[in-house]
Amino acid sequence: MHHVLRRLDLNLLPVFDAVFRHRSVRLAAEELAMSTSALSHALTRLRDFLKDPLFYREGHKMCPSVYAYQLAPHIADALSALNQHLSPVQPFDPLKSQEAFRIAVTDYTAFSVFPGLMNSIQKTAPGIDFELCYLPHNPALNELLAGEVDLALSFSEPDGIRHPDLEEIDLFSDEFVVLSHAARATLTLEEYLAAGHLVVTPWNEKKGLLDTHLARIGLTRRITLKTPSMLSSPFIVAESELLMAIPSSVARRLEQIANVKTFPVPFAVPRFTVKIYSHKRSGKKSSTDWLKNTIFQSVQQKKECASS
Repeated sequence: MHHVLRRLDLNLLPVFDAVFRHRSVRLAAEELAMSTSALSHALTRLRDFLKDPLFYREGHKMCPSVYAYQLAPHIADALSALNQHLSPVQPFDPLKSQEAFRIAVTDYTAFSVFPGLMNSIQKTAPGIDFELCYLPHNPALNELLAGEVDLALSFSEPDGIRHPDLEEIDLFSDEFVVLSHAARATLTLEEYLAAGHLVVTPWNEKKGLLDTHLARIGLTRRITLKTPSMLSSPFIVAESELLMAIPSSVARRLEQIANVKTFPVPFAVPRFTVKIYSHKRSGKKSSTDWLKNTIFQSVQQKKECASS
């Protein structure tokens, strides 16, 4: 591999690039902080290696050979790419940054985080953009590992498995409640099991999280409708006999816009925690650390406002 590069002094490439751009040994030497004799010696070494004159003098100008014209764009591109990628990482400045972040979300986590976040971030980091995407599984380990997403917003129960390659930040805890049409007066366990259920499955799961808890106590429910999106769900529930399990923080908001009512889940279901997931070897460490802290602060301010 790279048998040519192993024999070539790569310090000669900036010499070629400078002479090609300036058409002058003197100006190239000044740019590279070299003496003209040292630069001429370097150019001679490169000519010997490439077996081509590369440049010939015409008056006061150094005119490139045909081969030099062919080489020049490739050397310039290679030097530019190396200079960009090997430069020390600059401190992240949110006010000046025009970075774009790709974040894996569900309807619920986007609903819980992004209204407050965008209100804050448009003032502190006006040039930053976001792309939110849905993924078919939780917690997006493969996508985080491959750098396809920068962060993932998801949730886990107390006994959830921690992945050694992921960092987790707890944002807030929540619990499930049951959403029904507004005319319902009671919701016993018997009534719950007898009803049909609308289940939101953001990762295209075969069943909902509550089905796992029901199975532990030897019970099952009938899933009448599965959907990956939460948007239409409360309006379907409002006009049908279906029940729907939903996080309590979302249910409070939905009661204001749809003709629905909430009930406690009539069996034991643990609270869950909404988290920020990131890969420990993220390629954008400083900026993603800033974003995680900004998300955390935004959620804490929202909680403080809600409790005051």
